[in-house]
Amino acid sequence: MIKLKDSELRELTGYMKANYGINLIEKKLLIEGRLTNMITEKGFSNFSDYLKSVFKDTSGNEISVLINKLTTNHTYFMREVEHFNYFRDKVMPYLEANAKIKDLRIWSAGCSSGEEPYTLAMLIADYFGNRGSIWNTKVLATDISEKVLQIAEEGIYAQEAVNSIPKYWRLKYFNKIEDNYYQVTSAIRNEIIYRNFNLMTEIFPFKKKFHVIFCRNVMIYFEPKTKMELIKKFYDMTEIGGYLFLGHSESVNKNDTNYKYIMPAVYRKG
Repeated sequence: MIKLKDSELRELTGYMKANYGINLIEKKLLIEGRLTNMITEKGFSNFSDYLKSVFKDTSGNEISVLINKLTTNHTYFMREVEHFNYFRDKVMPYLEANAKIKDLRIWSAGCSSGEEPYTLAMLIADYFGNRGSIWNTKVLATDISEKVLQIAEEGIYAQEAVNSIPKYWRLKYFNKIEDNYYQVTSAIRNEIIYRNFNLMTEIFPFKKKFHVIFCRNVMIYFEPKTKMELIKKFYDMTEIGGYLFLGHSESVNKNDTNYKYIMPAVYRKG
């Protein structure tokens, strides 16, 4: 394994923190483990030369590969299921009653390989049924990793990945494409708009505010200051009465945000 010198660690972690908000300063072994084989395959014998090559690449491809290697993208359908139950039982009825132009704006920020936005799309499809045709229910799903966005767009998952969802969902919203693999139906896939997006972007480019923002288990490597700056941007992009869902390990002190605490890791803009 190629060892990471202290100066190389500072250079790499400084770049990731400044550009993506990710604090990896205490993840030296993780960095060495995830990058060594790739660096060796590219013909480098140390991190310094590799990083010089990455930073010189004007296409952005090498940076994208680096991000894919260093970011954690573990997720699964129905993760933290009580959030989805609350979304189905409380949020959707509220939105149906209060969305004036039948336009739902829901953002899955840090969508990883697509399980979260697809879960939301299936819940919405179930909720509206035949009434869905008169609503704009598309979900915006963003991530900084091009690799996981490609997986998400294909919507193909192994048997064990879909075992956690209701059986009728597997029958209604998935097609079995080969042994032990299922693909989300085109009707549900078409409900998701996937985009590459860096949450550290200073000014969010969205023209309209969102009714619901899911950003769960994304900020686990963020420092408190970076995390609160992001939550402030989320607040500014949330409609009055709208919701923010965080991961359970990312809960916010109610005195540190203008959002109102609703339940563990669920907040609302008054």
